[in-house]
Amino acid sequence: MEKEQKYANRFIQVNAGIIGPCDAKPKTVVYKRIGDYPATPRAYLDVAKNYSSPLVIGPPVCDELIALVQHMFTDEEARLVRHLKPYPFGKTAAKVARKENRPEAEVRAILNRLATEKRVIVAHGPEDKKLYDTLPIVPGTFEMALMRPTLDTLTDWHRQFAVLFEALWETGFLVDFLRFPNPAVRYLPVMRTISALPVAWPSDKLEAVLDRYDIFAVGLCQCRMTEKVVERECGRPLENCTVFGSAARAVIKAGMMRQVEKQEILDIKAKAEASGLVSWMFNEESGKGPAGSCSCCGCCCHMMRTVSEFNMPGMIAPPHFIPEFGAAACDHCGKCAKACPMGAITVDAKGKTVVHQAQRCVGCGLCALACEKNRAIKMAEVPGYKKPPAGWASLLVGVAPNMVRNAWNAWRAR
Repeated sequence: MEKEQKYANRFIQVNAGIIGPCDAKPKTVVYKRIGDYPATPRAYLDVAKNYSSPLVIGPPVCDELIALVQHMFTDEEARLVRHLKPYPFGKTAAKVARKENRPEAEVRAILNRLATEKRVIVAHGPEDKKLYDTLPIVPGTFEMALMRPTLDTLTDWHRQFAVLFEALWETGFLVDFLRFPNPAVRYLPVMRTISALPVAWPSDKLEAVLDRYDIFAVGLCQCRMTEKVVERECGRPLENCTVFGSAARAVIKAGMMRQVEKQEILDIKAKAEASGLVSWMFNEESGKGPAGSCSCCGCCCHMMRTVSEFNMPGMIAPPHFIPEFGAAACDHCGKCAKACPMGAITVDAKGKTVVHQAQRCVGCGLCALACEKNRAIKMAEVPGYKKPPAGWASLLVGVAPNMVRNAWNAWRAR
């Protein structure tokens, strides 16, 4: 068993004996129009406009987006990328070359470099018919550009990319897309709690989930890597971003992650949990298609920070288990509140009260582990909990209506 270490969550505060989440940050993004940038080359503005579409969870046109796009691409690259559409509506190099009246071979070479070196676009298909697409800024481009097995491959370009992405993310533009629940991922109870949860399903157990796959890869967490670059790192382990199945073959071949055995994944996740991290899975049950899991903290993970920083839990599926608090055994020490990565617990040490915000809870069980001495917390099954969708088709059908509503909400806000 890994020895637990103590790490702080920067979004948990202690104030006058009250231990709980900081106040939610406001959205600070300043909406602008393409016409507000007369000195910026048109190619960059075209690319920024494509990325800003609410249909791809895009940030609005703003100073931070323009700065990121100008860093991602040279002017020559932007002239080509502006003709690309989001995955899977790709274009061939020949089509892009005709748009720009350039030799196809030159265009193909540039697009291949953007896909395989910078990794800010994607390429797929046979070489003679290869299609090139863009991805959303997040999730998508951010993860692809920073995905790697070691820190020694992090260049100055990557570091500046991380700095500019973080500045964009901190504007809170994602708040516009979280008004209506869109639960694409779920968090698993930490492995040490499973033995005490006899009603847990295989989908709650990391080892059972991994049994569906035959190949595994691991790399560095892009979120904690970014916080390290901007000098806000929490110190928790970096190597616990994992991919399984066919997607693992692709990232191993591209040198983006290293191949490992299933037991090493379990060992890595145990070390992550001992440091206060919890693991997510895509909220579907098929064992087919894209599959992965990172181990997250409320102070670095951009998905968790939508909750811990902006109090918007819409991206995460409701938990199978939530904590129950035993008043007789509780001494209001506040360890549970400090352990919660989502800031779902507030303890008033003076007033002797505990408040649990169920809408922020992911059911990870870290609070129960923090209270092992007093045993004042136990994890209990949520009545009426529904299993995750059977596959990707069911998941997408389920979230599609709210994705459209959120896109409409973001469009109206602009």
